[in-house]
Amino acid sequence: MIPVTDEQAMELAMDQARTGGATGEIPIGAVILDGQGAVVARAHNRRESLVDPTAHAEVLALREAASALGRWRLDDCTMVVTLEPCPMCAGAIVMARVRRLVFGAWNEEYGAAGSRWDLVRDRRLNHRSEVIGGVRADECGAMVTEFMLTQRVAPEER
Repeated sequence: MIPVTDEQAMELAMDQARTGGATGEIPIGAVILDGQGAVVARAHNRRESLVDPTAHAEVLALREAASALGRWRLDDCTMVVTLEPCPMCAGAIVMARVRRLVFGAWNEEYGAAGSRWDLVRDRRLNHRSEVIGGVRADECGAMVTEFMLTQRVAPEER
């Protein structure tokens, strides 16, 4: 098995984001790599389709990875996500003990991995993740911006 690089994993996460966007979900995708760099989980936002406010790509990927690996501690894993995680997802990443977090676009409104807040590296918590932000940021950010402009504006404003 050849390990997946951060760039390759981001492409997989972007594929997930595109899949979600095509179904009316905000286009955010995530993948989780195990300690050897193999993909163990893939997910995209599914809040609309599952009618679940917690069905963010990161949370769904964490659930899938824990199930695939048979453990909730993902302390040898890397999460790769197209948008900086929100506070809920950042908290879940900390609780799962994810070793590394790689994300694409910064989320100035809700970001909790360095922009608005920095929960994943907060010294008051019992775990801190290594954070690498800005991987293919322009492409990842453009997906969300385009979606919001075309899908989430009132019809009379289009």
